[in-house]
Amino acid sequence: MTDHNFESEAGERKPSSRHAYKVKIAELKNENEQLRQEKSELNDRFLRLYSEFDNYKKRTQKEKLDLLSTAAERVIVDLLPVVDNFERAIKANEHTTDQGAIKDGFILIYNQLLQLLKKNNVEEIVSMHQDFDTDFHEAITRIPATGDEQGKVLDVTEKGYKMQDKVIRFAKVVVGQ
Repeated sequence: MTDHNFESEAGERKPSSRHAYKVKIAELKNENEQLRQEKSELNDRFLRLYSEFDNYKKRTQKEKLDLLSTAAERVIVDLLPVVDNFERAIKANEHTTDQGAIKDGFILIYNQLLQLLKKNNVEEIVSMHQDFDTDFHEAITRIPATGDEQGKVLDVTEKGYKMQDKVIRFAKVVVGQ
């Protein structure tokens, strides 16, 4: 069988349709191989990015845990002098009968503890005679009240505290009704 090539009027040879088909197949195979390589490269890039992101997540979680543990450690280290002062006070008060000295010692230690809380951005929620506010207070009971005392905090059974404007313990209060 002969290849059906024929010449045009100008004497140029025109390729047969079979030859054009083979060229087209070769082009498609080449394009297909390029697409496979591109897909492989993109898949590799994706896997690398995914791995980097996964490592980033793990690293940030570890850093967060480390930060929390070191923050707790700092607070405990700051509390140790308070414990030391309590131990000194207990030892010093074993044989004393002076109630004033004992009271003064407790006040000093209490103030030291308040300074430690302040240093760690912990502050008391002022509640007494304030309007009852569920954002800061937990009503443990209500008692009858007159006029100005209605809806106000009449007694605080447990102080509330906030840390950097976030309530960490609600104040337990008695509310006038």
